[in-house]
Amino acid sequence: MSTLPDKAARAAGTTGPGLQPGREPGAAVSGGADPAPPPVAPGPPPPAAEAGAVVDRFIGEILAEHRALSAEQIARVLHHQRDRGLRFGESAVALGLASRDDVLFALSQQFHYPYAPEGSGPAGSDLVMLNEPFSARAEAFRALRTQMMMRVWTEGETPRRALAVISPQSGDGKTYCSANLAVALAQLGGRTLLVDGDLRGPRQHLVFGLPNRGGLSGILSGRGGDDLIQPMPGLPTLFVLPVGTTPPNPLELVERPAFGLLMKELAAKFDHVVVDTPAAVYGADSVVIAARCGAALVIAREHQSRIAKLQDLVGAIASSSTRVAGVVVNEF
Repeated sequence: MSTLPDKAARAAGTTGPGLQPGREPGAAVSGGADPAPPPVAPGPPPPAAEAGAVVDRFIGEILAEHRALSAEQIARVLHHQRDRGLRFGESAVALGLASRDDVLFALSQQFHYPYAPEGSGPAGSDLVMLNEPFSARAEAFRALRTQMMMRVWTEGETPRRALAVISPQSGDGKTYCSANLAVALAQLGGRTLLVDGDLRGPRQHLVFGLPNRGGLSGILSGRGGDDLIQPMPGLPTLFVLPVGTTPPNPLELVERPAFGLLMKELAAKFDHVVVDTPAAVYGADSVVIAARCGAALVIAREHQSRIAKLQDLVGAIASSSTRVAGVVVNEF
């Protein structure tokens, strides 16, 4: 998206390890592939019949292109595969012609699943959905995504809601959870927008390695600009709206009508909108943002969050028309 939303410019528990209750350990483990293709020399993928069409490719073809394997090397892999009864990827790794990361990358291409091999993704180690997509932590975020899809983004429900991620204290993991939840939603294929609504201490631009020259604060103060909503490289369905300049009056900006209009317009234009917020200890920002979004996910830190503070925050949200989508206890 290259321009500001029009109206805003004018107006200026879950399951899974680490995210509880109900811990259900498990991790997505992948090792092999489907039947190997006949030996072919590496080359560019076949053109799609139409622009934007999905092209189905064998893992051997993807590995050959990715590793620049010769026809002779592919023949060696196929011979080893037949003799040992292995999958193509396993045989390539056994022969030293590919690494485990190469196989995971090929699988992600074959199944159209965005994945950042080690060292090639965003610098932020918090992005486990991109950098560790087959880990227990990533599986926990998939479980969280499932719950949010059922509780917030029910098919056919109108008007659409945005989801504010809130917590009582700093360090509870709002930024970590909102970033990975946004990636998980984008991996479903729907257009997903992550809004950094923490006008007091923004961090999402650091997590995703994006510039922070302009963003939400400029929109809400009427200054605006172009290209403020930034696409995420390597994940074409994910977009990020950073804060931009940290303003001196964050609460006033989100309480003005412009912010409510912005949330309505973004929720109508994107399939999923996730909003990071300041901790409640710093002020009423998170409660106001949640009310404008229509739904809130509460994050607590295991062994640190105080029950009384958590109850106060949930009570403040529940007393409004905001839907409380759940409370997550963050172990990580």
